[in-house]
Amino acid sequence: MSKSILTQKSLKTNNHFPLTLFKGVVRFIAPLSKKKLSNMKHRSIEIIVSPPAPHYVGDGFRVHNFIPGGFRLDMQRMDPFLVLDYNSKFYFPPSETPKGVGTHPHKGFETVTIAYKGKIRHNDNSGGGGIIGEGDVQWMTAGSGILHKEFHEEGFSKQGGEFQMVQLWVNLSAENKKQAPKYQSIAKEQIKQFVLPNNAGTIEVIAGNYQGTEGAAQTFSPVELQNAKLKKGGKATFTFPNFYTTAALVIEGSILVNGTETAPTDHFVLFDTDEDSFEIEALEDAVVLILAGKPLREPIAAHGPFVMNTRNEIIEAIDDFNNGKFGVLA
Repeated sequence: MSKSILTQKSLKTNNHFPLTLFKGVVRFIAPLSKKKLSNMKHRSIEIIVSPPAPHYVGDGFRVHNFIPGGFRLDMQRMDPFLVLDYNSKFYFPPSETPKGVGTHPHKGFETVTIAYKGKIRHNDNSGGGGIIGEGDVQWMTAGSGILHKEFHEEGFSKQGGEFQMVQLWVNLSAENKKQAPKYQSIAKEQIKQFVLPNNAGTIEVIAGNYQGTEGAAQTFSPVELQNAKLKKGGKATFTFPNFYTTAALVIEGSILVNGTETAPTDHFVLFDTDEDSFEIEALEDAVVLILAGKPLREPIAAHGPFVMNTRNEIIEAIDDFNNGKFGVLA
């Protein structure tokens, strides 16, 4: 993102991340379910969202932007989750020049990158960096401010192939927005798995807890992030406090939720706040990203790569960036 975009003047015209409570625009979304569950112990489905039309972030990430997505998927409703960009499975042809996103700033939140297919190389102005391979997770705390860039890994770029990833932005409280930047590089081998009974599949616990299996990621507020890898007919039940913002993204296959609603590949399921538990069943071999988090309930002022609590804090972040206080990254 160039410096010319990050100006105080642009605060008045930027429609993607307004500074006041995010309102967004309505996109095509599946109708709300009218079915009443016979088992009221199940958390109701609020909405099932079809994948929005993809767009490119840089030239290396072809993403469906589910959050913020307007109706029922604005930043306040999805608190503490600010952004969910999903690069559904897509073939990138071989390229001698790696595709991706050049130097850009972040401040006030965390980015979580999950690689399902392909490889990503990243680095920042604090000396951090590395490769995110298939099955790996990078949990980056932007905190008080960082310059960052990410591209397809060189070998993957030259060979080409299928690429599939998720990037999730998790908000930080006002106090934790002052944290120094840091990384948690979580290799696939470090992610603990819970083996479901009856050969139903496994739950990979990235953050939080699934039936006693603890995730490797450390979080500033309660966040649950889990990959459910289910075999056809396999079932899994998830239980979180009913006030947690809770959703599921179908990465592969299709699922039946609570025995009533079907969610196909690349669809996003948002749950209501009426009960604690829900069940998913794989209609075919499936991979489902489960996310849940305790809302921070703080004001959100968002502009491009900055997420703070007030307009003045955004202006300060833009000034700091334009005046070189974020440092330099070649």
